[in-house]
Parts: sequence; structure tokens; C-alpha cells
Amino acid sequence: MAIESIAKTLGTGSGVDVTALVNGLVEASFANKNAALTAKTEKLTAQISKVSELKSTISDFASALAALTAGGTLATQPTSSKTDIVTATRLAGADLTGLNASVEVRQLAQGQVASTDPFAGGDTTVVGTGTLTLTFGTATVSGTSMTAFTAGPAAPISITIDSEHNTLAGVAQAINAANAGVTASIMTDSSGARLVVKGATGASQAFQLKGSSQLTELDIGRNETGSDINSVAQDAIVALDGVQTRYTTNSIYGLVEGVRLDLVSAAVGTKVNIGARAPTTEIAQSVTNFVETFNEVYKMVKAATNPVDGPLRGDPAAKDLLRQLKGLTLATLVADAGADAPRSLADIGVATQRDGTLSVDTARLGKMMTSFPSEIEAIFAQGTGLTKALSDIASKATHRETGLGVSEANYTKAQDKAAEEKDDILAATEKMRTRMTQQFAAMDAKVAAYKSTQSFLEQQIKSWNGGN
Repeated sequence: MAIESIAKTLGTGSGVDVTALVNGLVEASFANKNAALTAKTEKLTAQISKVSELKSTISDFASALAALTAGGTLATQPTSSKTDIVTATRLAGADLTGLNASVEVRQLAQGQVASTDPFAGGDTTVVGTGTLTLTFGTATVSGTSMTAFTAGPAAPISITIDSEHNTLAGVAQAINAANAGVTASIMTDSSGARLVVKGATGASQAFQLKGSSQLTELDIGRNETGSDINSVAQDAIVALDGVQTRYTTNSIYGLVEGVRLDLVSAAVGTKVNIGARAPTTEIAQSVTNFVETFNEVYKMVKAATNPVDGPLRGDPAAKDLLRQLKGLTLATLVADAGADAPRSLADIGVATQRDGTLSVDTARLGKMMTSFPSEIEAIFAQGTGLTKALSDIASKATHRETGLGVSEANYTKAQDKAAEEKDDILAATEKMRTRMTQQFAAMDAKVAAYKSTQSFLEQQIKSWNGGN
């Protein structure tokens, strides 16, 4: 008889709810093991969750600080007295201490723009097949005509126009696909469609475009009557403190050390002062934000390692993270600072309170920023100073072989083992249930037999007594 059938018929002979009795005995036998395993599993789950939270939190903290310092807002920024003429942008790692320069924009760089005469049939006009030859060099332009052209050192570029690109629009597509240093487009108005070709900025980027066979209608260059030069290729002309120089683009590097100048408009005779502004407000706000975030992270780690009820109270990696956070304010962030210059967070007014959290002495911070602006900036420099110190803490804390990564792996392994133990207990439970069910089934059958004999004897006795 199957175990299910036995269980359904148990107790029919003895009158006892044997199924409930078996279940109760089995559950009581494994109650302590199940309770201990449940508590162990819950503890491991809490530990894995907390380790994951700490790893994510410290990594996010370090990444946010790195992004802030990389943005350049915590470093001295260049300024322009006339941003409608020229704007100034700090280059990474630049030291702008004492920056003061005068810039005059006498001419903007621009590229040559040329257009063909209009084709009345529009951009679908068939202009033929052949080869367009593009040559770069320097040109002289009078009005809309190129009167002279000197080829540069680069070899001419050939652009094939096949039967699939034999229309005006197709020619523009073929020129753009060649990536030859010019861009082409179609401009359409009431008179028809024109092929417009634009080159890169700089006087040396003037160009001629010559077509073979049927493509001569598209010729652009010296003494060509079927096209116009709409914009002349020219260099930017800039004077720094009165000394004139030329550049091929309107974004200039190296003229002012550590600064990129972007020319907006030409203004002959107008002097634009390029200076510097210290990020006093930005650094003060960043220190406050850093301390607030640090305190939240510190409280989280402290609670996780609390020796009484912290889920990671015995975890060496978590306790090491707490130790490192406690020592951050005293860590040397500027190794080459002068004798009286600030080297650490403590030196600029970030103090550790009795509970381990940080506070900011704004008066001291303001004094340090006034007296040691370069050293303060060095503390918050990209990739060094505080950014590196916090990044090192995060890297060590999350390391797979020595940090919380090891803890997470160990807890996960222990949880997997607990799951295996749970399966083993479940198997043992069912084995005991089966064995006891079979035992009680046999007992119940015997009781049923005894009750049957008892009933027979009772009937016989009644019969005997009735006969007497």
C-alpha cells in the first residue's frame, strides 16, 4: 500500500489520529535544527545585504567626489572681460595662479565656401559621370572670384562620380562619402539648385574642385565663371599683449598657458582681459557637502560593525573600513605643501567629533582658502589629494581578495551550504515521516485485529448469557 493510502487510513483501527501524531513527532524531532538553520540563514542574508550596501555606498561616494573634482569647478577658472569676443576655458591640470593677459581678436578663422551656378532642374538634374579632383592650397579672392591659387603639399584627391551618383544630389552624396576634407550640400531657391561646398577653417584650406568629362559644370577655382567663392579661407589673427599671431582655427591652445581660447567675434582695437577667479564659494560648499555625505556613510558603517547588534560586528573588512574612515581627516593629502601650509582635512577646519562624525570650522576654512589658495585647490585636485585618498579607501574596502568582496563571497558560500543543509534536513524529515507512518500503520493493523477479536468474544459472551 502506498504511503498516501496508509496515511488516509491511519487511525481507523485504533481510533487515534495517527497522522497528526506522526507529523507532530517528526516536527518536534527536527524543530531545533530547523530553528537554528533559519536563524543562520537570516543572519547570512542580513550580512550579504549589508556588505552589498556598504560596497555600493563607499564606491558611489568615491565616484561622486571624483566626478566633482574632474569637472574643474573646484579649480581656479580663467575669466574673460568680454565673452562676446572671446571665451576662456581651463585646461586639465593647469596652474592659473597670477594669470593676467590681454587679447585682441583681429580676424576670425573661416573656411572657404563655394557654390555653383543654379541648375533649373533642381537637385535631380543629371550632371554626368567622371571624376572630381579636389586640391587644397592657398587662394586669392576678389569679390566672388578666385583670381589666384597655389596648391599645397598634399596630393590632390580624386572623387569618382558613377551612374548611381550622376545627379546634383548624388554628387553631393559622393563628395561627403569620400571624407576628403570638404562637405557638400544642395541649396534650392526659385532659380534652381546649387551645389555648395565648404572647407575647413584656415588659409591653407582653400580648395579647387575640377571635373572631368561632363562634370566641368561643377568646377570651382581660379577663373571659373560657373561658380562663386562665397566665403574666403582665412586664418584667425590674434594679438597677445600686442604681439600678433595666426591660427587656423578659432579654438586656440597654447597662446595663454593652461587656457583654451574660443574666438567668438573679431573686434579690432578692443582689448579683452584674460584673468583668473579662485573657486572660493565652490570649495566651501563642496567641503560642507563632503562632510554631510561622509557622516551618513560613517554612521552606516559604524552601525553595521556595532559590537552588540551589528550584522558585520565580526567582519574584519568592515571594521577596517571604519578604521580608515576614522583616519581620513588626518591623512596627508598634499605631500609637498610648505611648512605652514595645510596638508590634511584637519588643517583646513574639518574636525572629528566624539561620535566619529565630522564638522566644519567655517572660519578656519575661510582663512586657509585666503592664505593658501593653491594648497586648498591641491587638496581637491582631480585624481590626487582627497579624491585619491577616498578612492584608495573604496578600492581597498571593495577588493575581491582582501576587502568586502571576500566577505560577500564567504557569506554567499555559507548561505549555499545552509541551503544544502536545509535540503538534507528536509530529506531526513520525509524519511522519518515515511518510517514512522509505516510503523504506526502496522500498529494500527494489530489494534484493529485485537478489536475484532474483542468484538467476537463480546458477542459470544452475550450469547452465552442469553442462553442461560
